[in-house]
Amino acid sequence: MSTCTTDVVLRTNALTKGFTLHLQGGVHIPVLAGVELELRRGECIVLSGQSGAGKSTLMRSLYGNYRADSGRIIIRHRGEMVDLAAADPRTILAVRHETLGYVSQFLRVVPRVAAVDIVAEVLIGRGVPQEEARAIATDLLLSLNIPRRLHALPPATFSGGEQQRVNLARGFIGRHPVLLLDEPTASLDAENRAVVVTMINEVKANGTAIIAICHDVDVRDRIADRLFALAPLQDAA
Repeated sequence: MSTCTTDVVLRTNALTKGFTLHLQGGVHIPVLAGVELELRRGECIVLSGQSGAGKSTLMRSLYGNYRADSGRIIIRHRGEMVDLAAADPRTILAVRHETLGYVSQFLRVVPRVAAVDIVAEVLIGRGVPQEEARAIATDLLLSLNIPRRLHALPPATFSGGEQQRVNLARGFIGRHPVLLLDEPTASLDAENRAVVVTMINEVKANGTAIIAICHDVDVRDRIADRLFALAPLQDAA
């Protein structure tokens, strides 16, 4: 189905996405047009460009939260190249479960569930015994400087930085071959930013491919293998 090398884990071809404002007389706002991106195993691409350039739209399109208007989103899944832009919902869910992880800026989980269980849920859903999954989740939370006393508490009671680190733990525990990271260090202090940078570079070294949005220049320079520039289409017109 694909002529790409075995190192390529995700690519887009002529990807286009816009939004129609039905409450504004059907005005159509183009955001992405003809995006050609190629991501390789163990590589981190950081999306760059001013606000409104389409970075978040591209990220959400890659994950399937937004359906592309046209073009292809090809990802290596179970040894085959799957077009997420044309995939049915069941296939998209399977890709998310096994292949494509996404860490958003905000933690969105069921209320009143303990932090350790929120993180362990990913592994339990894959059939890992609960005790083993919770042990792995505990180690990951500790590595992200979430003290053990907080593990049994729901993250709604945590600070913004603590919630973000729980979110990162939930994203990293699945060891997806491809990770989408939306501002992974935005709410973190310098010490915890360094921890997350180290974690990102470790998973890269193990072959994880990453696409990130990162406005912190220092963090960007420490994780990015290259930048992928986007510009607002209105400016390009």
